[in-house]
Amino acid sequence: MADDTRWIEKAKRGSRAAAEELIRRYYDEIYRYAFRQTGQKETAMDITQEIFIAVLQSLPYYDEKKAGVRTWIYRIATHKIIDSRRRAPIPALDIGEMVLADEMDVAKLAQDRFLLEKILRYIESQPVVLQKIARMRLYGGCSFPEIAQALGEPEAAVKSRYYRLRAALRKEFWDEYTHAGGK
Repeated sequence: MADDTRWIEKAKRGSRAAAEELIRRYYDEIYRYAFRQTGQKETAMDITQEIFIAVLQSLPYYDEKKAGVRTWIYRIATHKIIDSRRRAPIPALDIGEMVLADEMDVAKLAQDRFLLEKILRYIESQPVVLQKIARMRLYGGCSFPEIAQALGEPEAAVKSRYYRLRAALRKEFWDEYTHAGGK
């Protein structure tokens, strides 16, 4: 977007208003991206703040020839989210916050949460590039061309890695998923 590039150029020259406008344009989208990955409001808010601090600190290094503004911001966001996941333990299931009809629902939700945590750990055990692809695609809703541009990889390689990861997840967790009440 040409508008975003202009805002970045103004912010690079020290315009506080331009920096605020850039943050305003992307804040909600990046917050949703962080929230979908963390599942926790407070954590997502903290990470979003870290992301935009990093964006502002990285302004001098932005090169529109290498990536669009949105892609560049998502690249920073993905790195920050991965860093935060490395630092943070997997949160415990807080049964006290659940409003459920009966014990079967609690057991089912706990089983689903346990399976989800296992899947996330599996993804986190993969090479960093696969983690980034999965996060950008699943949580960020990024297209394959956007992911390829953000990672500096050919689109075909990104697609191939993504679909191989999906196949590996299916192979690893399909039986457990179907026993947990999935498909």
